[in-house]
Amino acid sequence: MILLKRVPTSDLRVGMYVDEFCGSWMDHPFWRARFLIKTEQDLAKIVKSDVTEVWIDSSKGLDAPARAGASDRSATDTQINQRLQLAADPDGAASAARTVARGDLQDEFQRGAKLFRNSRTVVSNLFGEARLGRVASVETAHKVVDDIVASVERHPQALVGLARLKTADDYTFMHAMAASALMVALARALGHSTEEVREAGMAGLLHDVGKVTIPLAVLNKPDTLNEEEWQLMRAHAERGHEMLCGTADLSEGVLDAVLHHHEKMDGSGYPHRLPAAQITRLARMTAICDVYDAVTSHRAYKPGWEPTVAVRKMAEWQGHFDEALFQCFVRTVGIYPLGSLVRLKSQRLAVIVDHHPQHLLQPIVKVFFSLKSKMHIEPIVVNLDKTQGDRIVACEDPATYGFRHISELWLPPGAAAQP
Repeated sequence: MILLKRVPTSDLRVGMYVDEFCGSWMDHPFWRARFLIKTEQDLAKIVKSDVTEVWIDSSKGLDAPARAGASDRSATDTQINQRLQLAADPDGAASAARTVARGDLQDEFQRGAKLFRNSRTVVSNLFGEARLGRVASVETAHKVVDDIVASVERHPQALVGLARLKTADDYTFMHAMAASALMVALARALGHSTEEVREAGMAGLLHDVGKVTIPLAVLNKPDTLNEEEWQLMRAHAERGHEMLCGTADLSEGVLDAVLHHHEKMDGSGYPHRLPAAQITRLARMTAICDVYDAVTSHRAYKPGWEPTVAVRKMAEWQGHFDEALFQCFVRTVGIYPLGSLVRLKSQRLAVIVDHHPQHLLQPIVKVFFSLKSKMHIEPIVVNLDKTQGDRIVACEDPATYGFRHISELWLPPGAAAQP
């Protein structure tokens, strides 16, 4: 029996089993999410990190002493549900701009795959020049951003969905493209001007350029980073800013987002631990888009979270993100992002294939599995907004059911092929 309890890091002891960090896995030097605290050194690293609370599993290790204000997961889930419900309410204070007419999603998948193929060389060369210490020309990068803007305007979900299919070999390139598409979609939802949308796309494309200076052995290390490696990892924001400072045609907003996309609203971020009032809007947006794509991506040291899991976990991180921007972001990617596996009230499994622009809790799904018969059924597309009696009751992990190729259910043939 799993016995989970949320405790402050000050209550941790050697012998406790960490089930989950309450906050981004990028805030601590432990790439593994679950492990037994075996040494005082491991304990000290957790306490010194920016994480203030963790979930422990007392069935696998020592329990924590009872204390006032201790949380249980059900109470936390209630709070998270309230935050997500507010984001899902199109008439609420944090609602995004009304969605304009969208093009065909399947057609945009095909266009998006072509865009990725054509942009790979441009972005790779840009990052390569930066790695060599040369002042990069971003003229061609502006063309990439323009193409991303055009794609998102036709359909805001296509590029984001395709970018989830990144591999370890193309992570740097695909993360840059995905963050750019997310930034463009968010900026449009916020009602930004055309130039502001393009600026947001450029910030997303370049935000992690400083990581080209970090050895791959550190970037992809499958175990705990030592203190020197952790400091090297954190230095990427300042290094990226230094690389781009002499580059023409980059706005101060983009440069600031590159430097400050790891700052947090509670002042605990890096590199400058800025208070919220000093974090620019563009840097706040980049923080959200960067984290979302990073935690939903498979890496050498950790499997990616399912999109629905990522949205819920990010909603738990109090003090990390700008609340209004995060709620708008949730409306942009959806409470149930594209490709998510869900369980319906009718005891069937389905995958999210499109969103309803105004009703995020009633997306368009493709039903393909019966839990009653435990068998695959003929796939059928269902618009939950127009279906009486059926609704989403839970998010599911494809691994639980052994689904290895779930992307085939929501992508057209050939769209997932990345050179």
